[in-house]
Amino acid sequence: MHPTDKAARVAGAIYLFGVLTGPFSLVYVPNTIIVTGDAAATASNILAHETIFRLGIFGDLLTGVWALAITFALYRLFKDVDQKLAAVMVILGGVMPAGILFVNSLNWIAALMLAHGTDLAALTSAQQDALAMLFMHLHSKGNVVNSIFWGLWLFPFGMLVMRSGFLPRILGMWLIGGGFGYLAVSFAGLFAPQYQDTVFMISQPLLFSELAITFWLLVMGSRRSVSRS
Repeated sequence: MHPTDKAARVAGAIYLFGVLTGPFSLVYVPNTIIVTGDAAATASNILAHETIFRLGIFGDLLTGVWALAITFALYRLFKDVDQKLAAVMVILGGVMPAGILFVNSLNWIAALMLAHGTDLAALTSAQQDALAMLFMHLHSKGNVVNSIFWGLWLFPFGMLVMRSGFLPRILGMWLIGGGFGYLAVSFAGLFAPQYQDTVFMISQPLLFSELAITFWLLVMGSRRSVSRS
């Protein structure tokens, strides 16, 4: 197997891991725990589903490690295409999102402590529940902020795919489109949160670019191995 083909398939395998595990913390846990407009019910859900909630915290940390792993794997694949652009990809897609994920996990840890009735004598139970709800919302907003980087890193990634010569140019163009999609979702979350879900649904065809590149890398590898076989 050609080294480039091997690097492509390794990157695809790592990418697939994140695609399969990421939605747990991003979607399943918040939907299971948060009761909109009811802080007491949300705090009660944290305790009732504590194992799931703790797994969500671990999932945040694991996703941060994954972000570093996938960008370094892709750096190895693309460093001979454009080393500087590949380094930018690592910073935007690995270093920055991982840092935010690690810090953002503290919001869920704080919510868990408050739900357990952390000894804050100055606060009533209702006030602690309200604070727990606040930290849950801060975690969600942290993901909105992180989606800026989920979008930005796709621009150098897409450009590298287009310049590589061993991956289809259309995948690179699709990834750049996905970058715009994530940015649209993020800005909707910051400036018009009532439309965020709508923008997300509209952007779905663009966001599927990451799923497409994942399976191409994993199944097809690179053209270079074929051209030199």
